[in-house]
Amino acid sequence: MCDEQTQQDVDEYHRKSGELSRREFGKVAIAASLAAIFPPLANALDTVESSVDIATPHSMADCYFVHPAEGEYPGILIWPDILGLRPAFQAMGKRLAQSGYSVLVVNPFYRSAKAPVVPEGSTFGDPGIRDIVLPLARQLNEETAFADAKAFVGFLDAQASVDTGRKIGTAGYCMGGPLIMRTAAAVPERIGAAASFHGGGLVTDKPDSPHLLIPRTSAQVLHAIAANDDQKNPDVKHQLRQAYAAADIAAEIEVYEDTLHGWCPPDSAVYNEAQAERAWARLLDLFDRALV
Repeated sequence: MCDEQTQQDVDEYHRKSGELSRREFGKVAIAASLAAIFPPLANALDTVESSVDIATPHSMADCYFVHPAEGEYPGILIWPDILGLRPAFQAMGKRLAQSGYSVLVVNPFYRSAKAPVVPEGSTFGDPGIRDIVLPLARQLNEETAFADAKAFVGFLDAQASVDTGRKIGTAGYCMGGPLIMRTAAAVPERIGAAASFHGGGLVTDKPDSPHLLIPRTSAQVLHAIAANDDQKNPDVKHQLRQAYAAADIAAEIEVYEDTLHGWCPPDSAVYNEAQAERAWARLLDLFDRALV
């Protein structure tokens, strides 16, 4: 999860590398998210995208839904990082849809605010931004995750573009890591694949630690761990491997070299394109294998 130590790592990274100042980066991030800077996709499918409101037990969740223009495809539920639903994650959802999936990208903070919850181009490094998103993130827990997962999966299964004969996949970034594990436990009969990228709080000493839910899941799993997260908590990867092995669940758990927490979204201050593309390829491979 993003915290003050995470930001210290980011500041040190930029100090050593001599890369863009935060203000300069913000300008680039806006252009990047709007232009979808990903490499061209061969045989990309035409897509249809829309803003949707989904009823949950608590309120109406504002989300982004994108799917191929024709046909039925596996449903995918994406949990954004701590900065929430924004153009960068819409671009990521659309890219996934172009590969043949019906993708729902959610606003995890809908109980308190509609998306986007921060101005475009914002980074976690802005103290004012941290003051907005950290209290929102602290409102989320196992109960809210289970309720949301069931509502979002129900929405996907009701869409004409979703092939309900195939399993649903879920992916989460940063604080979305615990949410994919809770989603897999909330709707185990529907979730066939779950992936986290620089996920925080996957293993804790609390009774609601996400890793304790693993025996209640059946989804094949990918955990892509940031190198600096692993340096701080090197035992997490081992505890995850042990928990998945005990539950006889296929899990790919790897530390990505030379990455910092937050390296995957294209508007991140520590975006690592080469490793983000590698992680994306592993995500596509997981979904191709598991969503049957």
